[in-house]
Amino acid sequence: MLRHAIIIFSALLAAVPAAQAQKYPERPVRLVVPFAPGGGTDIIGRIVGQGLAEVLGHQVIIDNRGGAGSTLGTEIVARAPNDGHTLLFGNISLAFNATLYTKLRYDTIRDLAPISFSAVQPNILVIHPGLPAKNLKEFIELARANPGKYNYASAGTGSGTHLAAELLKLQTNINIVHVPYKGTGPALTDLLGGQISMMVSTFASALPHVKSGRMRALGVTTTKRSPATPDVPTLIESGVAGYDYSTWYGLLAPGGTAKRIIDTLNAANRKVLSREDIKQKLESQGVDPIINSPAEFAAYLKSETEKWGKVVKATGAKAE
Repeated sequence: MLRHAIIIFSALLAAVPAAQAQKYPERPVRLVVPFAPGGGTDIIGRIVGQGLAEVLGHQVIIDNRGGAGSTLGTEIVARAPNDGHTLLFGNISLAFNATLYTKLRYDTIRDLAPISFSAVQPNILVIHPGLPAKNLKEFIELARANPGKYNYASAGTGSGTHLAAELLKLQTNINIVHVPYKGTGPALTDLLGGQISMMVSTFASALPHVKSGRMRALGVTTTKRSPATPDVPTLIESGVAGYDYSTWYGLLAPGGTAKRIIDTLNAANRKVLSREDIKQKLESQGVDPIINSPAEFAAYLKSETEKWGKVVKATGAKAE
């Protein structure tokens, strides 16, 4: 009996470290936002981060590490210990940067482990109302008849607004001139003034001007119409087959993070985004909460990286 008691006691002692090793998280979680405070990614990341802290039972500390088109903050996470205590709140720039930056010190697919989407923001194609085009088909015909005459604005070379317009050019075979700006605000100002013909913009920035009639909306860039503009067709509906551009946001961990940790975080993210108060906060920012599995996010990130890599190469764009 004594021998059996010793064996059982020894087994219990051995099980304690194993149980402790399975516990996650063990301390506060660092959530790196690879952009400056106050921007869309930061705002959405803080909403999600606060919810995760409540679900996980540990503080989630937002760490803004902006710079170099989000590559600086992304590298911090890619090189962090893969114990789940350092995470990335990234966006579609991950897919752009894989090709846009020729000397990245991390591999987007290999060194990051997707956890889940958190939100998606649609964009909208707008033109100056003085142009003789009432819909996308007429604008394409106008541009084809006058190659190089019309132009489009972007928030900067290599930005989403730049590459989204270049994707449209590639798929419609039109020749319009790129005019890069230092941000969406200045670009829209010149569009309002008539110096610019067209732009792909976020809903939040362009919608007030569309409603006032100072801009004309030609199409939504996502595969489905937006509830904010139910009468505006998608670009796919307007004849641009397969066109899909949305600003997506999601959680990622360092590559090699254990599946049990990834699954725990995915489940936590799912709980957060199922809450009505979180949904309302995200929707007030013009974004739609969205959830997927780690495998689905990984497959989507790979396909997005390949798609936008082709666009970057076709345009010859380089990081500024």
